[in-house]
Amino acid sequence: MSNKQLDVQIMGQSYILGCPEGGEDRLLAAVRKVDEAMCKIRDAGKIKARDRIAVLAALNLAFDQDPNPAQAPAVPTTAVDIPESSQERLSQLLKRLDHVLEQDGQLI
Repeated sequence: MSNKQLDVQIMGQSYILGCPEGGEDRLLAAVRKVDEAMCKIRDAGKIKARDRIAVLAALNLAFDQDPNPAQAPAVPTTAVDIPESSQERLSQLLKRLDHVLEQDGQLI
């Protein structure tokens, strides 16, 4: 099966993505979901770094895929929704992510 390349935009940034023939609609739907999730977090105004926005969007989208959503607690979509008691823990985790991403030298 051959791959097709699509030029897409996520949060104003261009990406060239490969997908199998016939998978264009699924890929474009996924791009729309990711773009919407990232823009929602960015527009909340609390987080500016693209990599942090991407991590939070990925976590939110993965959580939405949970087969038992009624049994799991809600995942906050923005820093505004995070209880104050969790803010310090989240800050520590984001610092660790930043450190790892800096060492890696690439986001994806």
